Amino acid sequence: MTSNKKKYEIGERIRIFREKRGLSQHELGNIIGVSNSRVSNWEQGINRPNADILAELCTALNVSPSSLLGIKVTADEFSEKERSIINAYRAKPEMQHAVCVLLGLKDK
Repeated sequence: MTSNKKKYEIGERIRIFREKRGLSQHELGNIIGVSNSRVSNWEQGINRPNADILAELCTALNVSPSSLLGIKVTADEFSEKERSIINAYRAKPEMQHAVCVLLGLKDK
């Protein structure tokens, strides 16, 4: 696979995940601290984001690095839905005991 094809594929995934989140290029750029033209260049395959920006993109787009990079998920990784459930659980500590009770887990 050529470097240009990889740039385009990563850019295409950025665009897909950005649109799923309902964000414009400008809004995504503001969230991660880059210009909308830089986001546009990634999406067009002109450039690709560096490793530091990839982490911020994953957070802003609520996706795993493997999803953004197009790496096949293995059986021991979480799906997007599972990750969303975990994030929701962590965000509401006041509900964690109730979730544990409902799932029949010992609350620590």
